[in-house]
Order: sequence, then C-alpha cells, then structure tokens
Amino acid sequence: MTSMTAPLLYSYRRCPYAMRARMALLVAGIEFDAHEIVLRDKPAAMLALSPKGTVPVLALADGSVLEQSLEIMQWAFGVNDPDQWWMRSQSPAHQELLTACDGRFKHHLDRYIYPERFDETDRTLQRDAAVQALLVPIEARLQISPQLGGEIPCATDIAVFPFVRQFAAVEPDWFGALPLPALRTWLSNWLSQPLFETTMVKLPAGKATKFPRFNAAESA
Repeated sequence: MTSMTAPLLYSYRRCPYAMRARMALLVAGIEFDAHEIVLRDKPAAMLALSPKGTVPVLALADGSVLEQSLEIMQWAFGVNDPDQWWMRSQSPAHQELLTACDGRFKHHLDRYIYPERFDETDRTLQRDAAVQALLVPIEARLQISPQLGGEIPCATDIAVFPFVRQFAAVEPDWFGALPLPALRTWLSNWLSQPLFETTMVKLPAGKATKFPRFNAAESA
C-alpha cells in the first residue's frame, strides 16, 4: 500500500546514487514510497517526470521533481536535520570529497568495473587511479576522526559510502590488503549498520511500495 501524500522515489536497489538518496530520506525520518524500477522496462511515469531516465527521481506531493541524488539529500535534510548532517557537509573540505567522488573517482570506478564498455582501458590503472582520487583522501580524514563528519556522521559519509562499497566489492581480497585501515573500519561499520540494512531492503519491482521506516533511536 502507498500513501497519497508521501513523496515517491523512483529507485534501483544497487545504484549508489539511489542508495545515498534512500539513506538521507531514512536518516531524516521522511516517510516515502519507492518504485523499484526494472532497468529494461523503465516506467513511463518516471520518464515523463525525468526524461534522462536515470535514478533516483523524487516526485513530491506539490508536483515538483528532484532528479539528482544530492538534491534529494539536501531536500530531505532541509525537512528534518536535528544533528546538522547537511550543514556539516558543506565545508570546502567536504565539498572537495564529494566533487572527487562524483567526478574523478566515478570516472575511474566505471572503467574498473566495466572495462568492456570503454576502449583501450587498462583496468589496473583505473583501479589505482580511483584509490588515489578518493580512498586516500578519505583515509587521511578518518585517521583523525571515526566519521567524515567527525565523531558522528554527516551527509558526506552517506554520500560517498555507497561508491566505496561498490569499489571494495570488486576485488575484496585486494581491497583488504590496501594500507587503508581507517577506511576499512569505517566501511565495515557502515555495512553493519541497521540504517544500511533498511536502505537495502528488497522491494517488489515494477510498482510503488511504502518504504520501511528507520528509527535511529531504536537502532542506537
């Protein structure tokens, strides 16, 4: 069952952009419906709202549409953000990490995971370039504090986590041998969080479903 007034998120479970959007909505305590799309048969309603055809897309009750994951995160924390997750992610240092994640790191990550899609791609060089673009800077910050947000997470943590997770899963043994102990601890912690478990709940594909709520207090 869905709500007539709840925001509707068009999503794909394994997409890191959609994952960061779901995490932000959950942290902000926003009830929403989610439409798990089928990639080979994208819903016409989503394409009418957002012709670009990629997720996430958030349709709000007032008729407005948010088509970018960071926009959805900003909107969610604009509704409810008592711990200032969004504000604490707006420093120049955090913005530099986000720019690296969505820019250089994602560029190399795609060529590392899907070398067959790109001409003349050296997979090892792409892998190593991805490490330098984002993982090394994250390690440096996590050597100082347990989260990118300091003692507690901020929006930057959940914005970059899905992409680091995706990278680490390609060659787990190789990743585990990297000299990045603080990053591995951080990643392992996020993977074990109830927030991530709720974020990754499996929904029936091809239709809108009320997304499970996440209660941070009960999960503490």
